Amino acid sequence: VLALAVAACGSDSGGSDAAANGVQLVNAGKLTTCTHLPYQPFQVKEGDKVVGFDVDLVDLVAKKLGVTQEIVDIAFESIESGESMNVGTCDVAAAGMTITDDRKQKFDFSDPYFAATQALLVKKGSGITGLDQLAGKRVGVQSATTGADYAAENARGAEIVTFDDLAILEQNVKTGGVDAGINDNGVLFDFVKTNPDLEVSAEFDTKEQYGIGVRKGNTQLLTQINDAIKESVRDGTYAQIYQKWFGKAPSWQPAS
Repeated sequence: VLALAVAACGSDSGGSDAAANGVQLVNAGKLTTCTHLPYQPFQVKEGDKVVGFDVDLVDLVAKKLGVTQEIVDIAFESIESGESMNVGTCDVAAAGMTITDDRKQKFDFSDPYFAATQALLVKKGSGITGLDQLAGKRVGVQSATTGADYAAENARGAEIVTFDDLAILEQNVKTGGVDAGINDNGVLFDFVKTNPDLEVSAEFDTKEQYGIGVRKGNTQLLTQINDAIKESVRDGTYAQIYQKWFGKAPSWQPAS
């Protein structure tokens, strides 16, 4: 586990004494966030800092609690399984993570804060524009993601190649290690901005929504997160953060 800033494990300052506005925290004075890097533009390391859309949104929650956000980079499987919250590695999970029924059995989600869908990343000029052209092709996916599930169910006849993180998946499409990649549209459109030899050739209407995860039953923290999301929509902060990271106004916003 790579802790960015300070290790986010239990400490003498954590436990029952670490509370902010009535919310119990893993470490005193900090809202500890588990994520998996990189997932640009939601979270990516720039120098010694982790920045991104999710980072800015969780900062709003930290501000409400009167603490600062600390980010821990761990395997996405540990986030998706709920383990990172259940064992006290972090208070929240913010990792561009889709709300699913299976995940809701393991931990609780905030209200939706982002709308997404699956998309297809290919080399420009490849001629691959849909699932029906993937038979016999090598298709890259990211481990434990909804994109991996979608490819397994819909990319019939393709050889599915699983990578641990998004950056390795994207680079394999770029270098020809795989013929195509399936992942969320937001990160793939961001990648092609700086990689003009690639393109997003198709989007699949999977109607996904991202949520911030908390340990099951942590209703006090969940309330603070939901309130922060609603307030950001009402005061325009959500739209500003979206514009900052996606370069355009949001076509969808959370409920306010």
